[in-house]
Amino acid sequence: MTSNPLTAPSTLPYELPDFRAIRLEHAVEAFDTALEEHAAEIAAIVADPAEPTWENTVEALETSGALLDRVTSWLFNLQGTDSNDEMDAAVAQIVPRLSAHSDAIYQNEGLYQRLLDAPVPADPESARLHDLLVRRFTRRGAGLDAAGKARLAEINQRLSSLSESFGRQLLADTRDLAVLFDDAADLAGLSESRVASARAAAEEAGQEGWLIPLELPTVQSDQLVLDSAESRARLYEASQRRGLESNRENLLEQVRLRAERARLLGYDTHADYVIAEETAGTAEAARRLLFDLAPAAAANADAERKLAGELAAADVTAADWPYWQAKVRERDFSLDEDELSAYFPLRQVLVDGVFHSANQLYGITVVPREDLHGYAEGVDVWEVLDHDGAGLGLLLTDYRARPSKRGGAWMSSFVRQSGLLDRRPVVVNVMGITHPVDGSEPLLTIDQVTTLFHEFGHALHGLLSDVRYPTLAGTNVPRDWVEFPSQINENWAFEPDIVRNYARHVDTGEVIPRELLDAVVAARQFGQGFATSEYLAAAIIDLAWHSLTEEEAGKVTSISDFEEKALEEAGLVVDELAPRYRSTYFNHIFGGGYSAGYYSYLWAEALDADGFDWFRGEEDRRAAGERFREHILSRGASLDYTDAFRRLRGRDKDVTPLLHRRGLAGVELG
Repeated sequence: MTSNPLTAPSTLPYELPDFRAIRLEHAVEAFDTALEEHAAEIAAIVADPAEPTWENTVEALETSGALLDRVTSWLFNLQGTDSNDEMDAAVAQIVPRLSAHSDAIYQNEGLYQRLLDAPVPADPESARLHDLLVRRFTRRGAGLDAAGKARLAEINQRLSSLSESFGRQLLADTRDLAVLFDDAADLAGLSESRVASARAAAEEAGQEGWLIPLELPTVQSDQLVLDSAESRARLYEASQRRGLESNRENLLEQVRLRAERARLLGYDTHADYVIAEETAGTAEAARRLLFDLAPAAAANADAERKLAGELAAADVTAADWPYWQAKVRERDFSLDEDELSAYFPLRQVLVDGVFHSANQLYGITVVPREDLHGYAEGVDVWEVLDHDGAGLGLLLTDYRARPSKRGGAWMSSFVRQSGLLDRRPVVVNVMGITHPVDGSEPLLTIDQVTTLFHEFGHALHGLLSDVRYPTLAGTNVPRDWVEFPSQINENWAFEPDIVRNYARHVDTGEVIPRELLDAVVAARQFGQGFATSEYLAAAIIDLAWHSLTEEEAGKVTSISDFEEKALEEAGLVVDELAPRYRSTYFNHIFGGGYSAGYYSYLWAEALDADGFDWFRGEEDRRAAGERFREHILSRGASLDYTDAFRRLRGRDKDVTPLLHRRGLAGVELG
């Protein structure tokens, strides 16, 4: 296998994978060797005749599996961005084997005993790592008897296959349910470039007409601007058909197996199992936050729907609500979406906004590396330099929509930071922005600008990581903490001095007028009832599924009835409003890693709202940025999260700023 580019670390800067050389067959070929190599490394640790030490046990475990990391990071990252049938088939074979391999490690009694016996160094990071590993081994079944371990491994392998299948089928459904229009008049309201992109999408799919691909959430962004009620309805209805047949049995089986696994490991429910390791601490704490906010959010949303109906002079349907709400915003704040987007060309926002704000806060500089290549056309490679010019790592940006790319936006890693391994990170930000067919820069919506800043917040968490052990690096933290840095970073998008640096008209170069910027800032508070309610609905459904006992999970037969009951119990019933994701296309929880954790965005927003209040109160923004970097961004999982926030803020979090931001200032939290 000497010709396989994955078998040795890349010789490119920061060990960037040599994307031009690597092919799928290399990953498939190297995977078998990687599993054998890692298993042999684990066996050598266990068989070591010397007494367990930190170096021959814990650090040996931390440095093991390098080839497996290279293979899986390449394979899973590219499956998310450039999937095809051959890659999907390979991943479907690999995922259960990887799960079995992981179970074999965490259920290895000899390894677990050595971990318990190894003396722990006095430094806090080593103590933190040891505590985390012991808990992880216990939670992965190290203390079960032989029968329990066997059943746990069986469940984990099946769940890994189901999760992979859910995401793969959702991608297929999303692609197949793209809405084809045969008359350009049906697309009235869309910009010329957007119509041209729809035409090109149809041609690429071998169809006549105009094709609108679906986005991951229930509400499609084109619903805000399409003038035809019928066109809006077609998009909205297609969105909600995803997974109805293909993912129904899959998700019900996942719920049952997760409940069984939780019981096997000593927890009442999967939610109890998951949230025990989150900063929320208990499922009840997460549930209380959602349920406390739900009735007030529903009331606000209902008032917004009536306001939209007054403008429409009719009762608005679910498909029409976003359109008429946008019209209310345009009327009340003098905002026109097309006019506004002209100030937000993608690269301008990225370089003069996202990167500029990071320089102002943290002293870092992001420079293009045109000598390095990404994994697909349009993927750019950037080097991130510290204030002294030292290299911190690489950032890949992949913002172009492709039929082969799964929906949504995310950050991931090809290489994780580690002082022990002397590695700097290589991270990627991914979005699915439709590019004009004429090659011009895409013009972003307010939501897309916000998402660009959000995902770079995750990237900063990975790039500025400064820990010794890879297990503790960067974004390897609980879900309700990992969203804190990303949501903090969103806030800078429309800070006056930042936005004026990047919001320049694509044709004239004119800086966004002050009155228009003021309207944007004011309008961002508009529609919070709808936005909060659709988010809360999804989070409540997630928590409801995963709060079922094993017995209860086996009795659910109707997904729609279950969703409806869950929302009624929470007091979140709003006419003509659907959850941000319905269960059959809720990839976060059935195809990703957010099961029982979708509440985490709101939990982290409480940290974010309070934390950003602190940022804005500091006179020296650069000094404040250094403090945030020191206590949050650089520390990964090496510090207790409550302590980290307390060190930053000088006290525990206060939820009052969150309530004001969401228009819920009168709500009393239990």
